[in-house]
Amino acid sequence: MVYYKTEEEVELIRQSCLLVCKALAQVASLIRPGVTGLEMDIVAEELIKDHKALPAFKGYRGFPNTLCISTNDQVVHGIPTNEEFKDGDIVSIDCGTYMNEFFGDSAYTFALGEISPETLQLLEVTNTSLYKGIAAATAGQRIGDIGFAIQNYCEKTYNYGVVRELVGHGIGRSLHEAPEVPNYGKRGRGAKLKEGLVIAIEPMVNNGKKEVKQLDDGWTIASKDGTLAAHYEHTICVQKEKAIILSDHRLIESEIAKNSNVNKIAIRTAELANV
Repeated sequence: MVYYKTEEEVELIRQSCLLVCKALAQVASLIRPGVTGLEMDIVAEELIKDHKALPAFKGYRGFPNTLCISTNDQVVHGIPTNEEFKDGDIVSIDCGTYMNEFFGDSAYTFALGEISPETLQLLEVTNTSLYKGIAAATAGQRIGDIGFAIQNYCEKTYNYGVVRELVGHGIGRSLHEAPEVPNYGKRGRGAKLKEGLVIAIEPMVNNGKKEVKQLDDGWTIASKDGTLAAHYEHTICVQKEKAIILSDHRLIESEIAKNSNVNKIAIRTAELANV
C-alpha cells in the first residue's frame, strides 16, 4: 500500500528530516581523526532526545545504535564502535528520527583529512547522482526513471558499481513504506509517481564492482571487492514540476566548512540542487 501525504503531513516529515540533519550537522562539527563512532552516536542521540524525539534506528529490527556509521569499503548499516577514525577515512553516516508520529531519514559521507582525487571523485559522483535521481522524481514519471538517472550517471559515465541489494524507500508514519526506490532501473518502468508521495532516495555506490557482502556482525554491508563506497540520502516529496527536498544537507556542510579536519572540496549541495 502506497500512502500519499497531505501538506500537513509533509510538513511534519520535514521537521523530522531537519532534526536528522541537525544531528548530522552536530556530528560534522565534531568528527575528526581520533574520534570514535560511539562518541558520535552518543552526541546524536542526546541531540535528538533533547528535541523530544526518538532515534528511528535504535532498536529497529534489533539495531543497537542511533547512527549507522560505515567507513571506507563499508556501504551501509555499520555499527558504531570504539575504533578511532583515521586521516584519509571516508565515513558514511545515516540517521533517522521519529517525531510527531512521522519519521525522517538522511545520510551524508564525510571525508577526513587528505583524500586522493579518485576518492574525491567517488564522493562527488555519488552526491551528484542523488540530485539527478531527485530531478527525475516528478509526478507522471516512474520509479524506474529515478533509478535510471542514478545508474546511468554512475555506471555508464564513471564505471562505478551501483549496489542492487539495498534501495531507497517510502517513508512517513513508518520508517520503511512502499514503494521501494532502487538506484538502478529502466526509463518508463515501475510505479507511476504522484504528487504527495514521500520517498527516501539514497544512492549507494562502490568504486569497483556492484556486489556486496554482509559482515559477521549481521548488519554491516561492505563492497565485496574491498573498494571504497559512498552513500548520500535525501527524503523528498514528489510534486508536479520539481520535487521538494525535505532534508537539508546545507546544515551539515555549514559545519563541515568550519571543521579543519573534514575535506571541503566535496561540498556542492547548493550547486547540485539545480542539477
